[in-house]
Amino acid sequence: MSEEGIEKLIRPELAAFGGYVASKSLEAIAAKAKISVDDVIKLDANENPYGCSPKVKQALSAYPYYNIYPDASQTELRKLFQSYTGVGAEHIAAGSGSDQLIDLILRLFVSPGDEVINCIPTFDIFRFSTALCNGRLVEVRRDEDYRVDVSAVKKAISKRTKMILLASPNNPTGTPIPTQDILELVDTGVPVLADEAYVEFSGETVTNLVPQYKNLLVLRTFSKWAGLAGFRIGYGILPPKIADYLLRIKMPYSVNVAALVAVRESLKDIDYLRNNIKAIIAERDRLLGEIKKLEWLKPLPSRANFIFCHVLKGKASEIQQKLEARGILIRYFDLPLLQNSLRISVGKPEHTDALIKALKEVAR
Repeated sequence: MSEEGIEKLIRPELAAFGGYVASKSLEAIAAKAKISVDDVIKLDANENPYGCSPKVKQALSAYPYYNIYPDASQTELRKLFQSYTGVGAEHIAAGSGSDQLIDLILRLFVSPGDEVINCIPTFDIFRFSTALCNGRLVEVRRDEDYRVDVSAVKKAISKRTKMILLASPNNPTGTPIPTQDILELVDTGVPVLADEAYVEFSGETVTNLVPQYKNLLVLRTFSKWAGLAGFRIGYGILPPKIADYLLRIKMPYSVNVAALVAVRESLKDIDYLRNNIKAIIAERDRLLGEIKKLEWLKPLPSRANFIFCHVLKGKASEIQQKLEARGILIRYFDLPLLQNSLRISVGKPEHTDALIKALKEVAR
């Protein structure tokens, strides 16, 4: 069969599927800027600039059982998450990043043609995973301050609605959703998925409320606060029946043993990691203040580990490209509701200094 013949057999709704825009590699940026990988300032993917706990690296080098498959039932992992969140292990299922859990949850609930309400602009994996399920994305615009329009979401609910998707704090805007707004949507009876990837930086969570509701699902991750993005480890706090279903439909070994070791050691070094969180929050506030001094940028308050900015003068894409040429990587957006804007991850103080200096230079 020819290649063209094979393409005719591909699901037609996926033939023009655009995929998800991931961050660029350090090596590619270093080569373009003609600098070493160590000199790249990577502020485009909301990663933790301080990395993981030193205990993780030590434990990984000493771990003796890499030749053995991980525990498919996630027994130890779920107990570790129970100890961290205070919610029973029966409510917990883990995955290879919270992205995988979004995919699993939507596959569990959404049949072709079913509706998923998405509060835009928001985390693009919501769109990505809904499309892969052949679901119908019902987009409800946030207000001018990127807050969720609760009344509009409630009006958008139909007999085919299977899920309401929320990100709090929102990505890419850093906007939190008040608990009362989330619970008002939970009271509709529709399953509500709250992605709390940045909760450790916001301090606002509905995790503890999951046992009280049969339709509230919360996702969290160790990628941001614990510096484990490369290990791909996320988890859901879910009604027990939903957690059980996810454990049944996931790939058997969806979380590898290195990720298990990393979680175990991270929780043994929680004070070290919390100090890093404090440093990131303090630097977030400083970065916001420095950006405000640039009259051609309008930053939004953020409860995450990044700052979202509207570009008032010039083009966001050109600013991003000029910074990239200097080895400083940030994200730009030029999409509906996100026109001509930038998202800058919070780095270390020296990263902020280098970024602000470069922004002043590219604006000349």
